[in-house]
Order: sequence, then C-alpha cells, then structure tokens
Amino acid sequence: MEQQVLNDLGFHLSVPTTNTFLRRFLRAAQASRTAHLTTLNYLASYLAELTLISYDFMKFLPSEVAASSIFLAKWTLDQSDHPWNPTLEHYTSYKSFDIRTCVRALQELQHNTSNCPLNAIREKYGQQKFECVANLRSPELLRSLFS
Repeated sequence: MEQQVLNDLGFHLSVPTTNTFLRRFLRAAQASRTAHLTTLNYLASYLAELTLISYDFMKFLPSEVAASSIFLAKWTLDQSDHPWNPTLEHYTSYKSFDIRTCVRALQELQHNTSNCPLNAIREKYGQQKFECVANLRSPELLRSLFS
C-alpha cells in the first residue's frame, strides 16, 4: 500500500516546516494591518529562526511556532491593538489561549539571546537590511491577551 502511495506521488514528499506556515500566516496577518509590514515580516522570521537554536521548542508544532512568532512580533510592534484577531484565528486554527505557552517561551528566548553563544541569527537580523529587528524587545505580555 505504502509503495503505491509513494509511486502515485512520484516520491515527492516534504515535511511542512515553521517557515511553510509562517509564509501563509503572515499573509493573513497582513490582510488586517497596513503599517510595519516589512518589519513584521522580519521580526516574525527572526523569532521563528531563534527557535532553531533551542531544543525546548521541539515540543511545539511548526504551525504553533509560526503562529506564536506572529503573535509576539505584532505585540512587540504595537501594544495598542490586540495581536490576535479573527482572521489569524481562522487561518492558523489557533486561539490566543492555545499558543500562550509557546508565546511565553518565545519571549523568554528573545530576551535571553545575548547569553547564547550561537549568535549568527542575532547578527543577521541585527543588520540594517533587516531593520535591526534583533535589537527589539517585546514588552511584558498581559494575561488578558490570552483570554
């Protein structure tokens, strides 16, 4: 049976990564936002890439990491608006409550990158061409964001 499926697919198999989901979710995030689009892209990508150097993020699904990256990036850039909305909820299939653990872990990782000896990601996103998003720090997450 497996061989038949593989033959039908022409042995073209792939595993969805965080980046796969991030591209899709960013389009949904941009549908409801007009300012800081490039910065949002860079910051969400930076946060998602940071998870590659931390074994602790293996327990989260790639889609959850992508959704959490967008949540935290939006919160970092604009605290006047809730970072999660019905459009993102629809396209990600996550409510803000569902990703709270991953978002908090991601924020902790973001705040503690200076202690990490693996700094290539931080250096990459600290460049002007990436709008120096590695230098941004997200403010404290409010409990009300996850209700």
